[in-house]
Amino acid sequence: MNTNAAEVEAADAGTTDAGTTGAGNSSQAWLGDALPDVPLTKAQSRVVEVIARNPQLSSYADIAEIAQRADVNSSTVVRAAQHLGYRGWPDLQRELRSRYLVMISTEDTLTEHGEHRSPLHDALNHDIENLRLTLDSNTADDAEAAIAAMAAAKSITVVGIGSFAGPASVMAHLGATMGYPISLENRGGVHLASSTNTLGEGDVLVVINMWRSVRQIIVAAEAAKQAGATVIAISDMRRGRLAAVADHLLVVASEGISFFQSVTAANSLVYGLLAGMEAAHPERSRAAIRRTQQLWKDLDIYLD
Repeated sequence: MNTNAAEVEAADAGTTDAGTTGAGNSSQAWLGDALPDVPLTKAQSRVVEVIARNPQLSSYADIAEIAQRADVNSSTVVRAAQHLGYRGWPDLQRELRSRYLVMISTEDTLTEHGEHRSPLHDALNHDIENLRLTLDSNTADDAEAAIAAMAAAKSITVVGIGSFAGPASVMAHLGATMGYPISLENRGGVHLASSTNTLGEGDVLVVINMWRSVRQIIVAAEAAKQAGATVIAISDMRRGRLAAVADHLLVVASEGISFFQSVTAANSLVYGLLAGMEAAHPERSRAAIRRTQQLWKDLDIYLD
């Protein structure tokens, strides 16, 4: 850090630059609404400037490099992130990286991620980090609130398309195995319209959407919310149109090591929700599981 860092920190502690707010004067299209328009100190404004002007750096650099570029110390970067509504720098950087990966082309993500020494080990290690970030991005209360909404629902519709149909399918399948009135919609267009057009008071719509926001899904979620349904969003962005419509937002890290996103953290989060759903109605769940197991036998599904 430069020699005037102590002076910078003194300014950060007590001086607000009323003329620079949020992404304000350094607005960049790639940020969208990631940085809210709030008053910042002069030191915090420099942090925001560094972020806004350096998408790739902000998405991948460690906190020390961001601090050096902004001529502040690392604690100022942390405070800036918290002032902007994030839990800290890792939470803010996860949001920035999600938006950066949307900004660049799918092919360019291959260049961004580079070559792998061992694809298997790199993928596993990267998902370990995704799981850690996801754990840090959600509180127990966040999960319990979503579980309570689903436990009390008249019906649950889970929406996810493409790769993200994976965790959606897991939730719908295992939820139904426990006796929940839950269904999967993994298509768009008229199928999505038909599966969500009756949602209203007492119903829950779970939307699993990461990387690029799917317009059809978000419009369907907005319509369901307007009709009175509860919307639960599982997303890699804490801000944005889907986050705005969600009654309950659960944030997952989704970056993969190739051109595709990873759904490992989303699947783990879904497993946690399912465990909570089972605990919310243990007798009903166990009775439904017993009936399902008997049907497996009656239908002669498995070899043994």
